[in-house]
Amino acid sequence: MKAKIKYRLFFAMLAATGTVVISMFLIMQWSVGRGFLAYVNTMEKERLGRLAQVLEQSYSDHGGWDFLKQNLSAWPELVASTREGRDAGDSDRPQRRAGRQGAEFRNQTSQGQHMPQRFAYRFEGRVMLLDAQKRQIAGFPGSLDTAQVKKVAPDGEVVGYVALRPRQRLTDTYQLLFVKQQKLTMGLVAVVMLLVSAVLSLPLSNRLVQPIKRLAASMHRLASGEFDTRVAVESDDELGQLARDFNTLALSLENNERARRRYLADISHELRTPLSILRGEIEALQDGVRPLGPDSMRSLHAEVMHLGRLVEDLYQISMSDIGALNYRKEMIDLTELMEDALEPFYAEFHQKGIELKQELPADGELVIFADAVRLNQLFCNLLDNSLKYTDRGGELTVRLQRQGACAVIEFADSAPGVKQEELAQLFDRLFRVESSRNRALGGAGLGLAICKNIVEAHEGSIAALPSPKGGVLIRIELPLTGKRT
Repeated sequence: MKAKIKYRLFFAMLAATGTVVISMFLIMQWSVGRGFLAYVNTMEKERLGRLAQVLEQSYSDHGGWDFLKQNLSAWPELVASTREGRDAGDSDRPQRRAGRQGAEFRNQTSQGQHMPQRFAYRFEGRVMLLDAQKRQIAGFPGSLDTAQVKKVAPDGEVVGYVALRPRQRLTDTYQLLFVKQQKLTMGLVAVVMLLVSAVLSLPLSNRLVQPIKRLAASMHRLASGEFDTRVAVESDDELGQLARDFNTLALSLENNERARRRYLADISHELRTPLSILRGEIEALQDGVRPLGPDSMRSLHAEVMHLGRLVEDLYQISMSDIGALNYRKEMIDLTELMEDALEPFYAEFHQKGIELKQELPADGELVIFADAVRLNQLFCNLLDNSLKYTDRGGELTVRLQRQGACAVIEFADSAPGVKQEELAQLFDRLFRVESSRNRALGGAGLGLAICKNIVEAHEGSIAALPSPKGGVLIRIELPLTGKRT
């Protein structure tokens, strides 16, 4: 079973915090040991300075360094005299034992023995006295490469040097105990920080995941068909943008579903009407209510033609939607194409009492890269639309002109008009104005939708505007050049 995102986020936050805390703990562990060792060396450096002063005074009092050779305990006593109570570099030893330890060091040195291990890291085992020629006088021998050296110069004359090899590690019991206590304290702090991080990470991760959980639940409802689902936008970050995009998607799906249902209902109605008429006509013929003759055949033929046009329009729309509508574009004369499209309609417009006017370019050709068949279909649909819906005695003006790199075509007819709020819907599928331009005139509401698809396939634009003549003005803009389809 996969872990929920809340727990994965929790463990990720805890792991990141844990990594930081453990890294800080290890760095501080190393820093405390090194830092305390540097502190001890600094304290011993100060003690070395005090020892140099004591040696200057002793040299002046005795007139040389021979007293150190004659008195075996003199050197340890001088070193012990520089202590300040319990010294930071030494363990706590009574002062009365300094002479005895010093004598032991001296005897072992004179006998060629090495320094005892228990004194190797103490101040007494790492300090030595040198004469002016840097020959050893007192102390245990050792490398002076890293040693700290102080001049012994009573009255300004250098008579010797005192050298101290730096401490490499801590050995004193109290020092080690102090460092250990500090490391334990830091370890306890690290554990407390991890616990606090764990306590804070769980509710924080839960809070961060809440918008995702709400979005996931809404997505599940949306996938189940509840297209009215919306998500509250509570922030301006990425999650807020995701919520806004979700709401936009839900709105689009809701509109598409509503359009799909309306589209199916309208298509069903459009198909049912001619089929019902055909059924009634055929049943009347079968029952002998209506005699079989030219009139009845004409009526049946008209309904079949109406049904055929509807099916053809639906086919054209579907082909355009799936991109299967073929376009064979070439350079054509748009003026000549417009004249050819207008020619068959003059008689029909005259028969209905509608004046058809044309305003074509006076300078002749207007060449455009387009599909002549599809543009002819576009013009015929618009002319047929005006023929059906323009009142008798009206007029239609077709204007063609060039504006920059576009050809502009306008179809402006007279009354009846369309309400301003309905003009933008004229190109919607199966939309018809329920007024003078109504279903009784035989339209299925697909002609203008097909016109829009043809124009967009030519990278142009089409719009419906109020006509100065009182009807509707259809304005088309087509680029003179375009891409091949």
